[in-house]
Amino acid sequence: MAVDAPVQGTGYAERPSRLTGAVVWRKSPAAGSGTWPVLPDGCMDLLWSEGRLLVAGPDTRAYDPAGPAAHWAGVRFFPGTAPTFLGVPAHEVRDRRVDLADLWPAAAVRRLRDRVGAAPDPAAALEEAALERAAGTGPVDPLLAHVVAALDAGRPVAVTARELGLGARRLHRRSLAAFGYGPKTLAKILRLQRALALARSGLPPAETAVRAGYADQPHMTRDVRELAGMPLGRLLGGR
Repeated sequence: MAVDAPVQGTGYAERPSRLTGAVVWRKSPAAGSGTWPVLPDGCMDLLWSEGRLLVAGPDTRAYDPAGPAAHWAGVRFFPGTAPTFLGVPAHEVRDRRVDLADLWPAAAVRRLRDRVGAAPDPAAALEEAALERAAGTGPVDPLLAHVVAALDAGRPVAVTARELGLGARRLHRRSLAAFGYGPKTLAKILRLQRALALARSGLPPAETAVRAGYADQPHMTRDVRELAGMPLGRLLGGR
């Protein structure tokens, strides 16, 4: 699946994590770089910035990171994997940035904050802490990866539920807890990410729409505006 990195100027960099299904990223203030909306991608993030630990829930619309320039570090989790790690259903933090202290015991958050803040590389320290915690939590339900793969391949929700032996209502309930929203919304977000990847590769809009799974180019235009808050051409210019 295509996961869009938050585009916030030239101070952003990411790499694959040693934690399966995650990436580690960092963002530093860069001269002349403005902010750019973080687009929905089905993921959740564990964040550190200037002594604060936060959780970024799954977004259903573009998130505007406007605010004072700051250094950021984060671990971004593949769709459906963060709730097991964080111990909170995804729908409870949907479209929110929440202090980790609201989800975990204060003492544990304080220890992690001090550890990350004292590290020469906060992103690496955050990753190490994530690896340690993941070792002590239960495994992620493998069915969730099948849901993501099927929807990202463009399979209809009803077909996906049938292939997995789930009723539509049961799939919806499990999706709320794992992804933060129902499978139809997840499919829509994954389709947006496919379209962005195709458009950035140089495909013309009409072909991008067809290959991403839209009915036609106007359908893609409407979806992009709804989820990203701006037209596709402006998004591409921002990259």
